[in-house]
Amino acid sequence: MIYLDYNATTPVPPEVFEAMEPFWRELYGNPSSIHQGGERVARQLRRSRREVASLLGAHEESEIVFTSGGTESNNAALRSAVSQGTGKRRIVTTAVEHSSILKTARALREEGIEMITLPVSREGELDQERLRESLTEDTALVSVMMANNETGVIFPIEEIGQVIREKGILFHVDAVQGVGKVSFSLARLPIDFLSLSAHKFGGPKGSGALYIRKGTPFRPLLFGGSQERGRRAGTENVPAIAGLGAACQRLQRVFLEETEKVRELRDDFEDSVLVRIPGVAVNGNRLNRLPNTSNLAFEGVDAEALLILLDQEGICASSGSACLSGAPEPSHVLKAMGLSDREAKSSVRFSFGPENTSEEVGKVLELLERFVNRLREIELEEQHPHSVIP
Repeated sequence: MIYLDYNATTPVPPEVFEAMEPFWRELYGNPSSIHQGGERVARQLRRSRREVASLLGAHEESEIVFTSGGTESNNAALRSAVSQGTGKRRIVTTAVEHSSILKTARALREEGIEMITLPVSREGELDQERLRESLTEDTALVSVMMANNETGVIFPIEEIGQVIREKGILFHVDAVQGVGKVSFSLARLPIDFLSLSAHKFGGPKGSGALYIRKGTPFRPLLFGGSQERGRRAGTENVPAIAGLGAACQRLQRVFLEETEKVRELRDDFEDSVLVRIPGVAVNGNRLNRLPNTSNLAFEGVDAEALLILLDQEGICASSGSACLSGAPEPSHVLKAMGLSDREAKSSVRFSFGPENTSEEVGKVLELLERFVNRLREIELEEQHPHSVIP
């Protein structure tokens, strides 16, 4: 198998798996218990919290709340911001956010919350003047992703945050795709909430975190016990949290090396596609994007058919967000960027990881060229069938 779907999920490195293993069989105590069995496990929670805080550049470990992943973190941030009793009933976000943001905002709209969705340019970039104009005294929160999961386009979070902070509005960043691919430090960014998910950078699925800046008002999404300092009820998923901490620790060691490697692989792949296959366009800004992501529109090609052919050869790619796979509608991200339904449905996302090799890229290029030509011939035949001579 040649795996080019790292934006959907990533493999767990050996050191991360080893960090998790003891907490299934040996250290199985409840971290809230006061006996030695519980304390040993609680020490791992503290250790993982330190690793996450260190990776993010948070001021204090207490600013990290463990969750089940990006979706829960996003839900918690949005719902908390509009339930503080301030009377502010407005959320501002963008048209290219992950479904866990857009659908939560739509659900809140049914509860009387106003939702403002800002457009983006053809290259997937946000108009900051439009953002500034959208901010009112009634705005409780602005939620903007750090990097888009489909195109890889990176938003200027620091500049956006400054505009929002000037207005005294809370700022949430969905950094699920940014962590592990973008270098940043929360100590220097005007961010109040930040979401991350472990399985996007070598950690296990079902583990994530929500950063809550010290002093930021917060109302829990889940109520029950007093875990996570009363901010997230429920016994912590200790094995997964141990994996999250180990993935953060590993990332600090290998970030620069792996980032440069995947950038070179992505660029070699994309440049070769554009030379060898006519009628291909890159979706999104080619300079201001994640180092591993290439979203390509193949003129005259049905993306789903292309993905099936690639899959039959053991090549894994996607047509967009894994959370919306199987949806009949074209990508909401690409549509928001101004692509037609036909263009959006001809687009494939290739996202690379450190395990990929140049040999794999060469094989993918060879098969991709063959399959695109085959599908275009079929499309041409269907549009202009041969005349039958009696």
